[in-house]
Amino acid sequence: MAVILISIGLLALGFGGIAIKIWAKKDGRFAGTCASQNPLLNEEGAPCSLCGAMPSEQCKTEEPAA
Repeated sequence: MAVILISIGLLALGFGGIAIKIWAKKDGRFAGTCASQNPLLNEEGAPCSLCGAMPSEQCKTEEPAA
């Protein structure tokens, strides 16, 4: 029974941490969500299905780095 309670507690802590991260971020978006920037997700060099950026371009949904 103790293991189940510890597991539930750790899951609640994880979900709470993610919720706080979304709440604290501007517009509630995770950074680096553009799939074209990840070579493991985009092996053939196709554009991102979310924003249309090619692997050599910066994600079009993110704000430009200052």
